[in-house]
Parts: sequence; structure tokens; C-alpha cells
Amino acid sequence: MTLAHSRFVYAALILTTMAASSPAVAASCKSYSTCRQAVIAWCEGRHPGADRDHDGIPCENVCKSRSAVVAIMNEIGCQR
Repeated sequence: MTLAHSRFVYAALILTTMAASSPAVAASCKSYSTCRQAVIAWCEGRHPGADRDHDGIPCENVCKSRSAVVAIMNEIGCQR
């Protein structure tokens, strides 16, 4: 293995490790199958635009009520 190839393999390994440990950002609310998933991502800041109408309900395709969102927020300790 050449030095250049070794460096390439090492760089690829680092990037793969970083990507695996970084939280993913959802492409859209359609990416979530449950309200809990959407609320967690929203609270963690991984999907800040999930509540486009600013009514406190992220991803209304899976979260049907503010009370359900608040219950999940309380469970996970989200202070949003």
C-alpha cells in the first residue's frame, strides 16, 4: 500500500466515523413515522423547521395535537 493510498483510507475512515456519530437531519417531516421521532429531532435542533406555522406542533403529518407533543416533550425533558 502506498503512502497516498494509506492517507486516503485513513481520511475515509475518519469521515465515516464522524458521519456515523453525527445526528442526521431529516430531509422532511415525511422522514418520521412517529410523533416521538419528530419531537425528539425538533427538540434536539436537528429539524428546526419542523414547526413551520409556529403552533408548537412539529410535523403535523405525524403529530396530531399539542397535548401529545407536550407529553413527549415532558418525557424527554425538552424545554422548547
